[in-house]
Amino acid sequence: MSRAGTSERPVRVAVIPGDGIGTEVMEPTLGILEAVGERHGLTFEWQHHDWSCEHYTRTGRMMPEDGLDRLAQVDQILLGAVGYPGVPDHVSLWGLLIPIRRTFEQYVNLRPVRLLPGIESPLRLREGTSIDFVVVRENNEGEYSEVGGRMYRGTPHELAVQESVFTRRGVERVARYALTLAAGRGGTLASATKSNGIIHTMPFWDEVVRETAADFPQVEVRDYHIDALSAMFVLDPGRFDVVVASNLFGDILTDLGAAIIGSIGIAPSANLNPEGVHPSMFEPVHGSAPDIAGQGVANPLGQLWAASMMLDHLGHPDAAAEVVAGIEASLNSGVRTPDLGGTASTTEVALAVRRHVTGLDAAG
Repeated sequence: MSRAGTSERPVRVAVIPGDGIGTEVMEPTLGILEAVGERHGLTFEWQHHDWSCEHYTRTGRMMPEDGLDRLAQVDQILLGAVGYPGVPDHVSLWGLLIPIRRTFEQYVNLRPVRLLPGIESPLRLREGTSIDFVVVRENNEGEYSEVGGRMYRGTPHELAVQESVFTRRGVERVARYALTLAAGRGGTLASATKSNGIIHTMPFWDEVVRETAADFPQVEVRDYHIDALSAMFVLDPGRFDVVVASNLFGDILTDLGAAIIGSIGIAPSANLNPEGVHPSMFEPVHGSAPDIAGQGVANPLGQLWAASMMLDHLGHPDAAAEVVAGIEASLNSGVRTPDLGGTASTTEVALAVRRHVTGLDAAG
């Protein structure tokens, strides 16, 4: 099945707004995608699903039994945010996101970390420093494993065992993706490790990354222990180009990356099946934020940036760039939600982005 739309048919996108602010940022995103699509000859067929924690409270499942079968029929998946008080996070994660990521071999979690124009980093950056790098997170195995268990629950002897799982295939393919990306960017790759303390899996990670890097002599590869790497994200973020990390390390690093570019509300991510055999999934990094849900102040830029990554993955980089240009224009004009120090509503920010997109359309 082709995962990209053609002039003969629309792009089939499963839309899962999720919970909280996910439902608020999704609707304007679809409208902007349609506006950009008109300029580039793209049409979309939205397939809406109410799968969420609310769905779980009604049915006992995050998605229907045939949910994955339904998703297998679409080209891409656009996700909002999942999570709500009363539903444990491990229930929502293992009931929706992780089955999607693993069933469709979305083994690359791609997260750009770029300081956008008009936003000040909370860091005290040296003059001339720019933040513009990409984190490639292994997304299917590693520390997020189902191997393990608990014994003697409720007794003084209770214990829990959690096993990490690293395979040569899993490490090699994510390393190769990151190395290919680095070869087309600045030519440097930082690999997150902790081989001095984690005696089996991390030396294995290091070995496989190095073996794979032999096919990319133009890329300079450097290993960083995760604690030092986290410090360097804060002290010298301008040194990085592409960072590759295991599932847990990548998860933590990318939230830190979102913080240093001003707000987790603007950060996007892509769960990629690079080969295009299965659908990929695009989502903002922010959570469902129940504390501000329904107030109309959620930042839609993370969802919009994730949607631009979907356009790029579909083979429409110009359309993707127009969405990002609209985001930058909104920020430069001062139209910002409260998390960025502004007073604009979700709707006002989305309208500012859309005005820029339709303005490009009119000018073209």
